[in-house]
Amino acid sequence: MSSDFADYFAGTKLYGDDFSMQEIEAWFKDEADAYADLGAKDRSTYRYAYTALNEHHGYRFLPPGPIEHALGLGSAYGDEFLPIVHRLRRITILDPSDSFSTDHVAGVPCRYVKPRTNGDMPFDSGSFDLITCFGVLHHIANISHVMAECHRCLRTGGIFMVREPITSMGDWRRPRAGLTKRERGIPLKIFHEIIAKTGFRVRRRGFCVFPVVTKLANAVGIAPFNHRVLTALDSIVSVAFSWNDRYHRTRLIQKFGPQAVYFVLEKAGSPC
Repeated sequence: MSSDFADYFAGTKLYGDDFSMQEIEAWFKDEADAYADLGAKDRSTYRYAYTALNEHHGYRFLPPGPIEHALGLGSAYGDEFLPIVHRLRRITILDPSDSFSTDHVAGVPCRYVKPRTNGDMPFDSGSFDLITCFGVLHHIANISHVMAECHRCLRTGGIFMVREPITSMGDWRRPRAGLTKRERGIPLKIFHEIIAKTGFRVRRRGFCVFPVVTKLANAVGIAPFNHRVLTALDSIVSVAFSWNDRYHRTRLIQKFGPQAVYFVLEKAGSPC
């Protein structure tokens, strides 16, 4: 293994975050329809699998009151917004795939916008009251830049909710069953560094997706993160084993730790 890849797998460097524009363009092309091609493009069989997870770790910590404009990064059909749809006035979804399209989410007006290859977001600063990004950043090369764009596009006092894997997800140099070509997790220490550098304030951090809970639930045909009790159990066990946060997990004992982190972040300052 080269020294660079040793650093990546050790979690001391984030693969892709320092890529050239040419490398970013190649990455973007590989990932644009990759999630849809895994099966999400068939609306008749697609089922959103994280409703209880978002409620437990995210939505219940939102400030009260209406939300004028929400942005969803890679939100597919917008199902992630259903638990709070009664509070929303407008939704914008930033997604590279043409496979997802709707003009409303449970009656709330929704429009789709294509992301730019370099990660710049085609929105004015302070455009959104809420931004959600659930399992999307790890499909992107230049994560630091996209996080900075989320901060720019969020109004002061607005909330950014983000859930991402904090493991390598295996060796991304080789094909992995059920995963896209480029996706890899974000080392927890680096994630915190990006958050601090970008200027977000951490309102809450939660650990989730403990592999034993996931596998046992799936074995009996239960979607664990659409199940409130299993989601709560997963949270408890994930916190208990959060010390075991090795990035590239090759030994069995290393895999007994949470696979993801869930942040509720705020753009610091007082609303204008």
